[in-house]
Amino acid sequence: MAVLQRRLAAFAAARDWQQYHTPKNLAAALSVEASELVEIFQWLTPEQSARVMEDKGAAARVEDEVADVLAYLLQFCEVLGIDALAALSAKIDRNEGRFPANGGR
Repeated sequence: MAVLQRRLAAFAAARDWQQYHTPKNLAAALSVEASELVEIFQWLTPEQSARVMEDKGAAARVEDEVADVLAYLLQFCEVLGIDALAALSAKIDRNEGRFPANGGR
């Protein structure tokens, strides 16, 4: 993940885009890209959505949007000094305490 963050930072630096990579702008861009991912599934039935990767064109769109979401999330974490994997691990720990496995289903 660190290698990808360095590549993203180098890409932005080569284009002098760091000035635009504020937490606010990156959070907004992340939201827009997540919405573009949602748009692919917007009018699909649950069954169609489960088979979306069977269509090469749709699969390529999904992969591109997933990459965009991840890129902006990694850049957001880099700017704010967040270790995304550590944050996720801590969140899972908290959720395990909040939602025990033999709790309500």
